[in-house]
Amino acid sequence: MAGPAENLRLARRYLKALETGPTGHQLAQFFAPQVVVEIFPSRFFPNGSRDDLAGISAAAERGKKVMTARSTKSETRWPAAIRSLSKSIGRAPWPCLSKPFPKGGQMRAHFAAFLECKDGKIVSQRNYDCYEP
Repeated sequence: MAGPAENLRLARRYLKALETGPTGHQLAQFFAPQVVVEIFPSRFFPNGSRDDLAGISAAAERGKKVMTARSTKSETRWPAAIRSLSKSIGRAPWPCLSKPFPKGGQMRAHFAAFLECKDGKIVSQRNYDCYEP
């Protein structure tokens, strides 16, 4: 069983990888096969969403088509993360450039991600996303 330090390292690697828009194996490597990712209602997901690994992969492919750049300034936030044997909680701003916005436009989101880990993999992720106007 992975401990708090290992869970935090996994969470940091995962958030860092998200900056590159991983798909396929590059994304799946972080998750247990039975993973569930839940996004609570927000501006872009008015009804929220709940996905398994196949849904996560499909969403990553769609995201790759609309996002031109991503960044999570998460490294400065993670020292304040709350850790337990199986959970890591972090908060990070998420500036990214998106094709539907005017040229050079930027979308900013702030999110809290609750990751539950088991045996070195993410088994559950719950996101609370807040998008700036």
